[in-house]
Amino acid sequence: MAHCRIFVDSDLHEHERLIIPDDQTHYLRQVMRQKNGDQITVFNGRGGEYTASIEDGTRQNCSCMLDSFHDISRELSLPVHIIQSANRSEKIDVVLQKGTELGAASFCITESERSALRLSGAKLEKRLQRWKKIIIEAAEQSGRTSVPDIFWQSSLQSLPQRGLCFALHPSEVTTWQCQRQNITEASEISLAIGPEGGWSPAELINLTAIGFQPMQFGGRILRTETAAPALLAAIQAIL
Repeated sequence: MAHCRIFVDSDLHEHERLIIPDDQTHYLRQVMRQKNGDQITVFNGRGGEYTASIEDGTRQNCSCMLDSFHDISRELSLPVHIIQSANRSEKIDVVLQKGTELGAASFCITESERSALRLSGAKLEKRLQRWKKIIIEAAEQSGRTSVPDIFWQSSLQSLPQRGLCFALHPSEVTTWQCQRQNITEASEISLAIGPEGGWSPAELINLTAIGFQPMQFGGRILRTETAAPALLAAIQAIL
């Protein structure tokens, strides 16, 4: 039977009893068929994880004892922030799932001239909740001890600049190979990935003006949902 990991957004303490949230109870009892006495792993995204034992409960209610704390980290040594141009929802889903599995520190979804997705108000709030759920499930599955943040930014001029910042574009002269040494020496990195069709010339000018260096990643043109996972894997390989 596969070992279960669950994320619980609350303070956790060794040797204390935890009331498991309803959605996680359903997952443990109905999906994974966990029984009283079975061991699971619990984490809250604030570092480390707990080995826990399921205690008395029903299909609707469940608790566990946090038996022991393990001060471990499975995070990248270099925080990598993904700035992804808004695309069709299923493409964003892929970026969030695979990006989380590969160690992204945060995600910013931003509108651009060629964006295929524009959101605001209640629709945006609902979509952010759905995206957060995808991130949490990927963090649980991949063994991460933190959960990446996600937020929406409607203006390129307001994008956060964290550490060494790159704007990816296939026609740029500066290559990934030229930046490898700078990347390994950086304290953190931000990667701005354009929509299908790439950043427009005006957007590249604006991104450069706020501190993003244009860069290309190899000679092939990647799909917008492929770029972030590929870059995260490449960065992980050189750290």
